[in-house]
Amino acid sequence: MRLLEVISIPPNDMSEYKLHLAIGAKDKKEPLYELAKSIDSFKLWQEEQSKKNFERDFILALIYYKPDEWIFGGVYRRLGVKKIANKYMYETELLDVRTELIGRLIVRFRRPGRQSYLYLENWADKIEVVEILREPYSVAPFPGYENVIIDFNLLKTIIDKEEISWKAGLSSVKGVYIITDKTNGKKYVGVAYGEDSFWSRWASYAKSGHGENKELKDLIQSMGIEYASNFQFAILEIITNTASDQELIEREEHWKKVFMSRQFGYNRN
Repeated sequence: MRLLEVISIPPNDMSEYKLHLAIGAKDKKEPLYELAKSIDSFKLWQEEQSKKNFERDFILALIYYKPDEWIFGGVYRRLGVKKIANKYMYETELLDVRTELIGRLIVRFRRPGRQSYLYLENWADKIEVVEILREPYSVAPFPGYENVIIDFNLLKTIIDKEEISWKAGLSSVKGVYIITDKTNGKKYVGVAYGEDSFWSRWASYAKSGHGENKELKDLIQSMGIEYASNFQFAILEIITNTASDQELIEREEHWKKVFMSRQFGYNRN
């Protein structure tokens, strides 16, 4: 089954549509995480463009899900565009076109090269429906402390939505964590304690990109908040809630020495 058998667009109208393959520049799933927050969050993400990419009346959005698979993100009408600094800010409206399938309908399509903005009439017959999820895409439940390895954009979505299982898991224990800069392998070791522990500490990173860590703050101020998309978070050790702050600091220092002995770079967190 082809996409346009499910989302009906008359052949004569397809020349009015841009096909948007929404994919993040640094984190491919960035627009998917925005959709997991809300349709409005994805809409705002899509409306900010570096070029005048939507110079047709309508946009059919497909959002990166996995290699060659995309999730239906809705059909939009282009209302206008303004250039602000070096960005083009579009104004769009979500149309009432199979909105019940947004975040649920998965299609298979191999995009040509790195192109993300295509003429729909040239590619419509190559977009194949794979499945329809029972519920719209959402963040997976908390996987257990030993399995927590998440990128910055997913962390931000979890914090913004206050995902219940993640908040419960990250608020209930103390411990030591590590942030890895995926561009160079550099490590940042830190400790989480106090009220809401990991949840509170990581929420600070999600908000600012640096969590008030001096080295990370300097990096973000130099490179921009977008650079935080390169950060990956993981838990090194869970420590009993009865442990003193001094014991936690000692465990933090232990892990820093471990990474030094393995010749990993790190900054104090």
